[in-house]
Amino acid sequence: MAAFSEMGVMPEIAQAVEEMDWLLPTDIQAESIPLILGGGDVLMAAETGSGKTGAFSIPVIQIVYETLKDQQEGKKGRASVKTGGTVFNKWQMNPYDRSSAFAIGPDGFCCQSREFKEWHGCRSTRGVTKGKYYYEMTCQDQGLCRVGFSTIQAVLDLGTDKYGFGFGGTGKKSNNKQFDSYGEEFTMHDVIGCYLDLENSQISYSKNGNDLGVAFDIPQNLKNQAFFASCVLKNAELKFNFGDEEFKHKPKSGFVALDQAPEGHVVKSSQTGSAQVTQVSTSSNLPKALIIEPSKELAEQTLNVVKQFKKFVDNPKLRELLVIGGVAAKDQLAALEQGIDIVVGTPGRLDDLISTGKLSLAQVRFLVLDECDGLLSAGYTDFINRLHKQIPQVTSDGKRLQVIVCSATLHSFDVKKLSERIMHFPTWVDLKGEDSVPETVHHVVVPVNPKADRLWERLGKNHIQTDEVHARDNTRPGANSSEMWSEAIKILKGEYTVRAIKEHKMDQAIIFCRTKIDCDNMEQYFIQQGGGPHSKTHQLSCVCLHGDRKPNDRKSNLESFKKKEVRLLICTDVAARGIDIHGVPYVINVTLPDEKQNYVHRIGRVGRAERMGLAISLVAMEKEKVWYHVCANRGRGCNNTKLKENGGCTIWYNEKELLSDIEEHLKCTITQCEPDIKVPVDEFDGKVSYGQRRGLGGGNYKGHVDVLAPTQQQQQQDRTLRPQQMS
Repeated sequence: MAAFSEMGVMPEIAQAVEEMDWLLPTDIQAESIPLILGGGDVLMAAETGSGKTGAFSIPVIQIVYETLKDQQEGKKGRASVKTGGTVFNKWQMNPYDRSSAFAIGPDGFCCQSREFKEWHGCRSTRGVTKGKYYYEMTCQDQGLCRVGFSTIQAVLDLGTDKYGFGFGGTGKKSNNKQFDSYGEEFTMHDVIGCYLDLENSQISYSKNGNDLGVAFDIPQNLKNQAFFASCVLKNAELKFNFGDEEFKHKPKSGFVALDQAPEGHVVKSSQTGSAQVTQVSTSSNLPKALIIEPSKELAEQTLNVVKQFKKFVDNPKLRELLVIGGVAAKDQLAALEQGIDIVVGTPGRLDDLISTGKLSLAQVRFLVLDECDGLLSAGYTDFINRLHKQIPQVTSDGKRLQVIVCSATLHSFDVKKLSERIMHFPTWVDLKGEDSVPETVHHVVVPVNPKADRLWERLGKNHIQTDEVHARDNTRPGANSSEMWSEAIKILKGEYTVRAIKEHKMDQAIIFCRTKIDCDNMEQYFIQQGGGPHSKTHQLSCVCLHGDRKPNDRKSNLESFKKKEVRLLICTDVAARGIDIHGVPYVINVTLPDEKQNYVHRIGRVGRAERMGLAISLVAMEKEKVWYHVCANRGRGCNNTKLKENGGCTIWYNEKELLSDIEEHLKCTITQCEPDIKVPVDEFDGKVSYGQRRGLGGGNYKGHVDVLAPTQQQQQQDRTLRPQQMS
């Protein structure tokens, strides 16, 4: 139960898991459950019997329950304001004046389009004819967008005709298909200010409060037209602020929020467009999750698993329904009328109920495609596409649709093609295919050799606090014992971590530590040097994430890191599995993971969404003694520093052997850096900026396998100890 709770699983579900004698999560569960709970789309592949059904049903049950609980307690998203017909009395994005694949959240401000190949746009419900106005747009992810202003005559593809004026994430301004360099690029978390000066006939922009200057002079023939806030998206999500909330950056003098425009200067949109908009039901009787299986047998098995896991979930109880062919539909229809939360079914009967309006998809939060390769090979591609288009991309409580795809292999062309269409930057959890390092990731190792680098002797007490494994040992310089070298390694790793951050001027990095106490010690070391959670501009500003932190603290710490309010996230492997962050430029492995597969998972945190990333691993050249708790309290209050074979809670850790295993697994030799952590300039480094998209800054990565220093030969010979699997 503790192992599942560590991943964020609610106690009621963990209790059901324990009753089933599941003591530890399987590999696919350990990887996928936190990712899904964290809000991400997940592609997973694993062998039959690996616990794959539990990997998606546990988080689905929990989030469906939490959604229903919020509704029960009245925590609903703000309703859109409509005053009859197509006339709007509030500034928001107009559901009647948008492209077919453009989704608008219930608040009218959060917008997205998940089309990869096409642009989809929208205009605001109101426009202005006089005055000087300002609104803000915040990028919610790393897709492509253009924002600005257009008249009612403009096409929805902003900036491609003479009636629309846009500024895009690539740093280009556009009008009438003329794309010119302007300002600078912008991406996730950036805030773009949009200025409309109808007194001087000018449009300008700002980025994160910095004025980018005049972008457009409005032509004479448009001076009497009404201008509407506008945007166009390609696989992107953003949020508007017309003044309904406090602006993140105060507008320039003389400009006011759009929603403060005097009524005499405002034109209300009467566009109906081609989009068909229906009132969203807030009923809790509509299903929140739809799980699709290729066969009746699999559907029945999955439903039984759902029943087992939700056994102790109460107030409200969850209602599940099996929808398969070959049985009378009467009972299924009766259950749907009374209300269902989770539907498990096969395509044929589901298609019948959906097409006849008996099964509504208006409240679906989860779409799970189990055995997706089987569904596609059976000819259900068109059904899945039709189904996905009918599900709102943003639900009534403001949450994004999550899509989970399970497949025997993720390397099927059809599965990849489908995932590109219906998933949002999915994380791949592939326990069947061969691990490989993405082309967007540059990874290096830094040897930590206390015999060669005697810095640890000169620091006195001015170093990181260690884990007290050697509290009873003589570790003073001159002891020349294994314990002394082990303690020296711990001290040097603290110094090298700070050195790496400063050498590469890391503006955002994930720092992996092996244990919770290592995380705590690293956080305290950064705080001592001026960092910490409240030092937003400090190079070592940080937050910590691990299982002993309170749930609210973990959530707020993660949000602080996502919003770039702090630069560094210190965490354990378990805590990091639930992180849904794309495009982090840097990762530091303070200690190598004991399982070689986890190395790829860790460094895969960088280089996502086609952005370049650097992963630095600190590798001890001597064995290090570390905690390995086998005690009943799993380490809480434990100070038994004896080795495991002697009845204690420690083992000797051999990172040279782990490095050799990782290189053998990846079939490559990882580049080694000197302790100054200056990464060698080659095909990759020096031609890109970490965190930027590939291609920006020149050069294409063509592979990165350099010859390791001669010490590698010694590493191969020294493979004498294989550490036991960590708890």
